[in-house]
Amino acid sequence: MKTKIEEIGGKYVATLEGEMDTAAAVEAEEILKPLYDCDGKDVIIECGGLEYIASSGLRILISILKGAKTSGSKVIMRNVNEDILNVFKLTGFDGLFVFE
Repeated sequence: MKTKIEEIGGKYVATLEGEMDTAAAVEAEEILKPLYDCDGKDVIIECGGLEYIASSGLRILISILKGAKTSGSKVIMRNVNEDILNVFKLTGFDGLFVFE
């Protein structure tokens, strides 16, 4: 799993590539932890290369969302494939995030 964060145009962009299974989520969380406090900047989660997400990965995204809402920011899920979108729908999380 590859995970990185960049600041682009006043927004944080987190790129997720590969499979975010339980083991990979531990490392991804360390990289994504700064987004828990996004200082009022919107967060874009680029998922074009994300192939799988486990419940531990969803927990990380919810933690980012909680921090963003506290500071008045949005979390935008971008380029989510059908399989990942179905996971969001099955868990009811599809109504919590903005999808582009």
